[in-house]
Amino acid sequence: MKNPYQQMVERYVALMDDARRLPLGGIDEAARPEIAPEAPVVLIFSPHPDDECIIGGMALRMLREQRMRVINVAVTQGSNLARQQPRWEELANACAYLGFELIPTVKNGLEDIKTATREQPSSRWMEAVNCIAGILEERRPHTLFLPHAGDWNSTHIGTHYLVMDALKQISGLSCFVVETEFWGAMAHPNLMVESAPEEVADLIAALSFHVEEVKRNPYHLNLPAWMQDNVRRGGEIVGGQGGAVPDFHFATLYRLQRWEDGRMVPCLNAGRMLTSGDDVGALFA
Repeated sequence: MKNPYQQMVERYVALMDDARRLPLGGIDEAARPEIAPEAPVVLIFSPHPDDECIIGGMALRMLREQRMRVINVAVTQGSNLARQQPRWEELANACAYLGFELIPTVKNGLEDIKTATREQPSSRWMEAVNCIAGILEERRPHTLFLPHAGDWNSTHIGTHYLVMDALKQISGLSCFVVETEFWGAMAHPNLMVESAPEEVADLIAALSFHVEEVKRNPYHLNLPAWMQDNVRRGGEIVGGQGGAVPDFHFATLYRLQRWEDGRMVPCLNAGRMLTSGDDVGALFA
């Protein structure tokens, strides 16, 4: 019997080859709801320009379904000095496409956001912490997104500790905290959020606005495969070993907790799988 999967794999290859010829950026902005100025605020603390799109499936649903104000905080603008301003411009276009607001930390972004900087006896880390604390104090978010502590990339890990240190400076702040993963998988995610095909397409389109980055490495085209692998992992890790894997095509894994009284506290009794038809607001009830 001829291998029945040969054609499937060949179609994957042809699809990816065709996708390399699609435009980068320059796409009309996606449809978005009207967001009230007083709407609850969602902050995404992005270690680099493009992270807002890669892990943004849940935030995009919060904007579109709950009409929350999603604001991307550009923690850094990359380490290449010559590319920092162009990357900001690409980031602004990506956020505009999705309907995310965008704010900087400092001009050209923070530098050396790494645990090594945190451990050095200098004022540099505390200056960065104070910057993030000022944003938290001003915006008083309903929810914030940040990388988990084991996300491999040094700036992702540094961003985790930067935001956690800043949270400890804010009096009386209570908010939901969503830890994200990309470079390093979380050992214990507790939430899998499905994205509908049109949402995945919008995330890819937004990623394509990071033109020079995806010219170097067309990782925007791999986003669906990554989200499919999240379904494979999440079906077991979030749903329970040996459990039934949900009928998702695309999903993102997160760890949802709550910041309360100066510490992180659980807010889910068990792993949760949110389908594209579920109310994302139920997570915060």
